[in-house]
Amino acid sequence: MKYTFTLLALATTLRAADPVALTLADFTDTKGAKPAAGWVTEADGTIHRTEKAGDLISAKAYANFELEWEWKVAEGANSGLKYWVNNFGKSAEKPNWLGIEYQMIDDDRHADAHKGDNHNTASIYDIKGASPEKAVKKAGEWNTSKVVIKDGKIQHILNGKLAVEADATSPEWKELIGKSKFSKQEGFAPGNGHLLLQDHGDEVWFKNIRIKEL
Repeated sequence: MKYTFTLLALATTLRAADPVALTLADFTDTKGAKPAAGWVTEADGTIHRTEKAGDLISAKAYANFELEWEWKVAEGANSGLKYWVNNFGKSAEKPNWLGIEYQMIDDDRHADAHKGDNHNTASIYDIKGASPEKAVKKAGEWNTSKVVIKDGKIQHILNGKLAVEADATSPEWKELIGKSKFSKQEGFAPGNGHLLLQDHGDEVWFKNIRIKEL
């Protein structure tokens, strides 16, 4: 009996560690309602932002995880995927979801990508820049991205290559936040929170979103 229980416990642990696929059904709008019509699921499961629809918030919150997805943006477009996202709004009618962003942008054409290395693709947006040697593909082509979070250690990976890393428990991180647009937001990036698919006003595609909690 003890041996059987041990095997069952081990099997349960292994299942819990398996990656979970996220679809549009795993997200709501910023007020907890069904995503607006501008977010469309295509035949192959791709989540396509076709028109103004607002950001998407995951139903579940996460702390330590591996998150992988494929994405592309239209020419001149800007978007991102955020994590450790929390609501700092003063009321249910005026939510203010903030978190760390994996920047997804047309580095060649969008003006924001030229405001510094912490505004271009795979950067920790407005906090720490991505490597200039990152392996980004052109707008309209599919990229594969990964975020790995473990005990405050953050890695942004782009097309199989490390683009930037940081330690959210370090003095350097506090200094970086202090120089960012988030410097005055108490409680920003507390080490856990929701995911956010960003509607930045441009056309963007997400597919094969998979997350494994660590």
